[in-house]
Amino acid sequence: MTAKEIFLELLKQDGRPERQLMQYEALQMALGDPIGGYLHQGRRPGATITDLWGTVIEWPADHPGSMPHVTEENKVIKDITHWRDYVHAPDIASNIGDEAAWAGFRTAMRELAGDEKLVAGFMATGIFEQCHFLMPFQEVLTSLYDHPDEMHELIEYITDFRLTYVKLLIDNLQPDVIFSHDDWGTKDALFMKPDMWREFFKEPYRRFYGYIRSRGVITIHHADSYLAPIVEDMAEIGIQVWQGVLPENNIPDLQERLGGRMVLMGGIGAAIDREDAGEEEVRKYVHDALLEYCPGGHFIPSITYGLSGTVYPHVDPWINDEIRKYNEGYHLPRYKSWADAADITGAVKLTADTGSSAKSAVFAKPASAGAEDSTPGNTLLDAVSEALQDGSVSDTVAAVQDALFAGAAAEEILTDGLVRGMNELGEDFSLGEVFVPEMLRAANCMTAAMEILKPLLASGSGKKAAGRVCLGTVRGDLHDIGKNLVKIMMEGSGLEVIDVGCDVGAEDFVQTAIDNDCGLIACSTLLTTSMGEIERVVQEAVRRGIRDKVKILIGGAPVTQEYCDKVAADAYTPDAAAAARKAVQLLS
Repeated sequence: MTAKEIFLELLKQDGRPERQLMQYEALQMALGDPIGGYLHQGRRPGATITDLWGTVIEWPADHPGSMPHVTEENKVIKDITHWRDYVHAPDIASNIGDEAAWAGFRTAMRELAGDEKLVAGFMATGIFEQCHFLMPFQEVLTSLYDHPDEMHELIEYITDFRLTYVKLLIDNLQPDVIFSHDDWGTKDALFMKPDMWREFFKEPYRRFYGYIRSRGVITIHHADSYLAPIVEDMAEIGIQVWQGVLPENNIPDLQERLGGRMVLMGGIGAAIDREDAGEEEVRKYVHDALLEYCPGGHFIPSITYGLSGTVYPHVDPWINDEIRKYNEGYHLPRYKSWADAADITGAVKLTADTGSSAKSAVFAKPASAGAEDSTPGNTLLDAVSEALQDGSVSDTVAAVQDALFAGAAAEEILTDGLVRGMNELGEDFSLGEVFVPEMLRAANCMTAAMEILKPLLASGSGKKAAGRVCLGTVRGDLHDIGKNLVKIMMEGSGLEVIDVGCDVGAEDFVQTAIDNDCGLIACSTLLTTSMGEIERVVQEAVRRGIRDKVKILIGGAPVTQEYCDKVAADAYTPDAAAAARKAVQLLS
């Protein structure tokens, strides 16, 4: 079979391809088409531009790609309740290029594809991503709660634009595949509750992918995210291939749940795409992944990025060679009947009916946990905690005022009401039972409540914060969503946070810690290309003579406990809530 034939065989529910594909080998990515060129004009390393939607786009010279830089000052949507006054989709219908340009591009892509590959039209910035290109990420997620009608309208408007875009792309490029991007989660959690994703994004994407399928074109959705709770929904709305599947999704479980209804492409995460990654480490990682995922079928091993190629070129050949070596062996598919016949007992079956995932099974609370809290508390401080966890600013403020009126001390309300509520919410966040929007709404409640309590705390016991933290994202990385969530959780735990922002060098982290007498430096990155700066933070703390006085906490998608040990940081945590708990522990 050719690579193209293998890919098409994988799409059949009962398909039997003769070997594993080698990453993107079956796809000829059609990058640089006239529509994409019009929408992304001006994007290049070292440039900062404003795109046709009005979003500020930055591409630092040492960064692997461009990304939006959306702030309160430059956001496109100033007021979600009047979004139509601010949002104007680019007129792609009038700016798609002439037939001669398309004919030349079509011919070039077909020649590159030959008989071995499928031509894949490329569409970046999906529906959800476009929302947070227009206003800060946090506002998008809280607006799903606070302004649902306006968000439905905005999402519908963006969907209509995407439908116009894909129609023009199919008409003019005549591709075999549409490869569309939209990230809906982090490495280990959805950005929102599954039911919220279904309410706002499932039907728009059913329209989008349904149209593509109606044109006889294959659908590939890229999301290097944890999407296990909605994987059946993805197959239902017409996604044929999910590219970017992270190992954290428990790929064998997904294969069993899907039963061949969708191809999973990925499994090789960014953890091995590092400047210092050695051949033995890369080969073992890939070898183990192939042995675990390939027998389940309907799988394409690949780097989880939304385009082919690793950031560090020396890594890719080792990945490909391990796939080649795997294909030279003799393998049997892992059919469902095998597990049944083996009469394996004691295993937890995770099915679509329960909506469970490996993560929720492993980390589920025992039935006895928190039993004493099963009945709603009737104290005033319980009311403060519950109102904050419900995300209602007005109810939280009212509960705080009631507690003060009844004689509760401001410090007591802060510690036993607000901080307790944030800690309980943080524990649920770590368990995958609460998501980013709920955390952001709770933070708004904390902010409003502190406006009332701060004057009283200042005039009371004079108790200081539990500790002071210098927090930021390291040089070479502009991502701030995770950092902002960590800040919320740390402040909710009673810590004082000095936020140095994004793209921060080791020298600035250490100098800020010295200037502000911080007991902890917390730094992270989402990119493997920036991981070296974390090590430089540790080295700079040693050089400046403060390493014995300052703890260093690290995190981010490519960061692991092994990396933490290697660079001699004090601790690594996988999520924001765990970071806050660890910070309190390190500072106590």
